[in-house]
Amino acid sequence: MRHNKAGRRLGRKTSHREAMFRNMVTSLLDHGKITTTDAKAKEIRVVAERMITLGKRGDLHSMRLAASVIRGKEVVTKLFSTIAPRYKERLGGYTRIIKLGIRQGDAAPVSLIELVEEEIKPGKIATSPVKLKQAPSVASVPVSEAA
Repeated sequence: MRHNKAGRRLGRKTSHREAMFRNMVTSLLDHGKITTTDAKAKEIRVVAERMITLGKRGDLHSMRLAASVIRGKEVVTKLFSTIAPRYKERLGGYTRIIKLGIRQGDAAPVSLIELVEEEIKPGKIATSPVKLKQAPSVASVPVSEAA
C-alpha cells in the first residue's frame, strides 16, 4: 500500500522520473515556459519553486544544491543572476500553470507551465476616491409640452 507516499509516479522508475524532472526544470528555467502534461507540470512546479527559493538565498551552499539538480552551469548562473532577484520580494508562487486542452495523439491533458513575470510590490494599494457621475434629476429633465 502507498500510505503517506507523496508525489505522482507517472509510470516510471524513480531514477527515470528524477532525471525527467531535472531536465524539465532546467528547460523551464532556461526558456521561461514549457508545454507538458498536467500531472508532470504539477510535479515539476515543486522542484522549480524550490530552485528559485535557493536562488533567492544566494549563498555558495544554495548554488551547489541548485547545481546538483539543474543540468547546465549557464542555467544555474541565470537562476542566481537574473531569475531569483526578480522574485526577491515575492514569498512564493513563482510559476503559473495554464491548461491548454487535450493532446490529439493520446488524449492527454496538456498544460503550459511558465514563470510568473509581473513583479508584486508589497504595500498599500492606492485607493483614490472615485467620482461618480450623478444621474440627472427628474426636475432638470425638460418635459415636452405637446398638450
